[in-house]
Order: sequence, then C-alpha cells, then structure tokens
Amino acid sequence: MRFYNQQHKYYCGIDLHARKMYVCIIDQKGKTHVHQNIKTDPELLFELVFPYIDDIVIGVECVFCWYWVADLCSEHKIPFVLGHALYMKAIHGGKTKNDKIDSYKIALLLKGGNFPTAYPYPAEWRATRDLLRRRMYISRRCGELVAHIHNTNTQYNLPAFAKKISRKYNREGVAERFEDPAVKKSVEVDLAMIDSLNQILAQLEWYIEKTARQHDYQTLYLLRSIPGVGPILGLVILYEIQNIKRFPRVQDFSSYARLIKPVKESDGKWAGKSNKKIGNAHLKWAIKEAAILMLRESG
Repeated sequence: MRFYNQQHKYYCGIDLHARKMYVCIIDQKGKTHVHQNIKTDPELLFELVFPYIDDIVIGVECVFCWYWVADLCSEHKIPFVLGHALYMKAIHGGKTKNDKIDSYKIALLLKGGNFPTAYPYPAEWRATRDLLRRRMYISRRCGELVAHIHNTNTQYNLPAFAKKISRKYNREGVAERFEDPAVKKSVEVDLAMIDSLNQILAQLEWYIEKTARQHDYQTLYLLRSIPGVGPILGLVILYEIQNIKRFPRVQDFSSYARLIKPVKESDGKWAGKSNKKIGNAHLKWAIKEAAILMLRESG
C-alpha cells in the first residue's frame, strides 16, 4: 500500500459519481474553503478549484468515472491522485456516511499523508486497454455459447462431438443432430451468435494489434518471445501492466497480479485470509494462462 505524502497549500477531495460530485477544498490548517455538491461538469469543477490552482492537489476515489477528472487535471497541470477504493477504509467505517462527509474525509486523508494511491492509467493507452477488456468479454460470451451447445448435447444423451465446435469448420451438421425443432432452433441461434461474435473479434484483434505496435512494439515482441505467451496474452499483459517500472519490487508486481496468498496475523498467530480480490484480475488470468500453455508446450 502506498500513500500520497506530498505537501500542498490546498487539498481537494472529490466524492465522484456519474452525474453528481461533492467537492471539498481545505487548506494546510484544515480550514474548509469549499464544500459543495455540483454536476459532473469539467467547467464547473475548474471554476471551483481555479482560485487555489497555484498549489492544490485533487484526490478522487477509484471508481469507473474518474477518467475525465484525470484528463482535466492533466490539461491544467494540476496534481491528481487516484485513491485505491479497497484501501480507503476511513471513508467507509463511520457511523454516518454520505457524500459530503466522504469528500471531506478524502481531503483530510490527502492532507495527512494517509491517502492510499492507485495507478492513474495514462490517457494515451487507456482507451485501447478498455477495448481489449471488451474483447475479452466478447470472447468469454463465445465460450459460454459453445458450452451451452455441449450441455444441450449431453442433455439429450447424444454422442459427443468428434471435433472442437469452437472452430468454424467443425460446426457443419451440429444443429441437425437434434430432432426437436425448438432445440434445433436454439442451437442454430447459438451457432449464428458465435459466427457473428467471431467476426467482431477478428476486427477488434486487428485494430488492437495495429494500435499496440504503435504504442510499444518492442515490449510486445519481447513478451511474445516468452514460452506460453501468444498474440492475445501478449497484448493483455502489455496493456494491463503498461509500465513495469511502476513496480519497485517483484513482490509488488506479484501482489498486483494476485499471485500471492494474503494472510492475516495477530500476535504471531494466523488470523485468516483477507483482501484476495485486491489486484488486477485480467493480469492474473493472462499470467496463469501463459503458465499453463508453457507447461503444455514444454511437455
């Protein structure tokens, strides 16, 4: 866990939502200068922070809608800190909780050097990373459709498929083996959706590959030279890490990739496990897939 401990004259904490945000600005002595609920409008936010722009830092809890705030701060050279949502227990543990209190607590955490930081992913790569995650989502939907066809086949006690139906040239006659018209139609729908999604995947992969070569072809090439890392896994690892230098130690990277088992201890005794979900699920999947493929290829 890392904390933001830089000193500034003013500290701005924002409790951010999709359409509204509560903004709190305090000074070094803890005096509140702004505490206001406004719309998520860049111009409104800039108007609030402009009188303090000479020496202010803006902190936001890591939720799905922080991109535009980071871009606004980058445009106007304002220090921006992204707070790790799972580490910010101070704003969740109070007896009373609302947006006004949360924004004030975020500002206080910034001021006190207790603001747990997350990595604000650079805007230049951010959209491509999100597109690649969307590609993974579509790929998993294809897998679910293939699994549904296999389950339906087992449901009616039909012989197992001789070849992998995930491959297009092995799907001929798949729907025809089902006698019931409704079941046959269900399988035909699955097959049509698989064909359509595979076309979309091919287009996405071509676009992402082209973009990745412009972003960092050398690192992509090095990743794909690792046994078990193919075209897709190389892209996932590249975009989920972005910059390996942001991990000072191997242990930090292993923790981020969810490759360790966190253990709670108290008085030298084991007290259970916790926080297993902190980290990057996409990177964890890619590294474990690469390990499995490496063992398969070496065998």
